[in-house]
Amino acid sequence: MAKKGKGNRVQVILECTEHKNSGQPGTSRYITVKNKKNNPERLELKKFNPILKKVTVHKEIK
Repeated sequence: MAKKGKGNRVQVILECTEHKNSGQPGTSRYITVKNKKNNPERLELKKFNPILKKVTVHKEIK
């Protein structure tokens, strides 16, 4: 039988760290899914920021 629900997988929002410090308007955010059991700490990935036009570090918020 198939399992019900997704269990430990949760949806998280990643926000650009460099964009906040630059003072430019707008934000760069991505939505992704992570396994809370395997990765209890906050997620940190390098993603493209279209406003700054370069790859920057995006950290999980909330």
